[in-house]
Amino acid sequence: MKDDLSVTRGSGNIFADLDLPDADEHMLKARVALLVGEMIKESGLTQRAVGARLGLAQSDVSNILRGYLRPFNLVRLLVCLRALGSDIEIKVKRPPVKQPSKADEAEKHKGRMSLMVA
Repeated sequence: MKDDLSVTRGSGNIFADLDLPDADEHMLKARVALLVGEMIKESGLTQRAVGARLGLAQSDVSNILRGYLRPFNLVRLLVCLRALGSDIEIKVKRPPVKQPSKADEAEKHKGRMSLMVA
């Protein structure tokens, strides 16, 4: 018996593909954590030494590297990036100013969150 398999291309955000609420926020947090992990590996320091630099326990450093992010909010991860030597800039784009129509009121844009690494 032959099974028909179908392939669906992902959106680039696994959290959105799984239809989770706040998918952009989850993706942003995951990408920041990946950057923290890359910088930790590039530092050549032990998890204990990185923890001392970041003000974290070694077990917290291990959790970040393993992707267990529940105890960490986005700001805490950004503080880790900064402590590892990264400069962080936050840019907010205001929505375009236009006269709201009835269709616009029904479909309010929540805005997006993304990360750009230079």
